Formats: sequence, C-alpha cells, structure tokens
Amino acid sequence: MSYATQQDLIDRYGEAEITAVADRDGDGAIDAEVVAGAIADAGTLIDGYVGGRYALPLATAPALLTQLACAIARYRLHKDSPPEWIAKDNDAALRTLRDIADGRLALPVGEAETPAPASSGIQIVGPDRVFSQDTLKGF
Repeated sequence: MSYATQQDLIDRYGEAEITAVADRDGDGAIDAEVVAGAIADAGTLIDGYVGGRYALPLATAPALLTQLACAIARYRLHKDSPPEWIAKDNDAALRTLRDIADGRLALPVGEAETPAPASSGIQIVGPDRVFSQDTLKGF
C-alpha cells in the first residue's frame, strides 16, 4: 500500500529538496519514478511492521503512517550519504514502526482492520490437577 505521495513529500520537505535528491537525469525536474520507487519501498517496509498487528491493506492510511512513509522515503532518496538529521528522522520512524508492531502504539483504524489475536494451535493436555479446591478441602 502507498502511504504517501510525491506531493506529501513536497509539502513536508519542500520542492527544492525533493528536486535535489530526485532529479537523477539533471533536467531540473523531479523524476516521478524515482520518488515512486522510494515511496513504494517505504510502503513495503511499513507493511512488514504493521501487517503483523493489522489486517492489510488498511482502508485508509492514518496520518502517522503518511508521516513515517515520508521520513523513510526521504532517507531513501538520499542515495549517497544522507545528512545526519535525515538519518535520525529515519531511525525515529523505524522505532515508531517497532512500537506499532510490538503493540506499544496503536493506529487509529477500524475494528475490521485489527486481526484477532493469533492462536498458536497448540493445546496442552495433562493429568488432572493434584492440588485443587476439592482436594484441599479441610486443610
């Protein structure tokens, strides 16, 4: 699922920055396929984290996922060495995704998008309990 658009990146980081990192042919314009690739990579990564906790695809992308997708795509667009603040934004986005995957942070999605807790399919069967309310009567 695509959680962000090229316009989301431009709105967040400015057209000049996106053009600087996504103009691979040097014509002074954003190469849309380069941006689309970075956004797709970010979406795949987000799905990997979110998919274990929420049914995919989500009906609508929460604003938080758009923010995270933009930070990750921006980092990926800096094909060489990204500046430290961009790397820190990417690291923060990945930490947030880990929090979502671990259940420490919930996304505002409908109940239909939240899967039921998974069952391991293992049923433990053992002997009757030695100590129960019945066997301990009178003690």
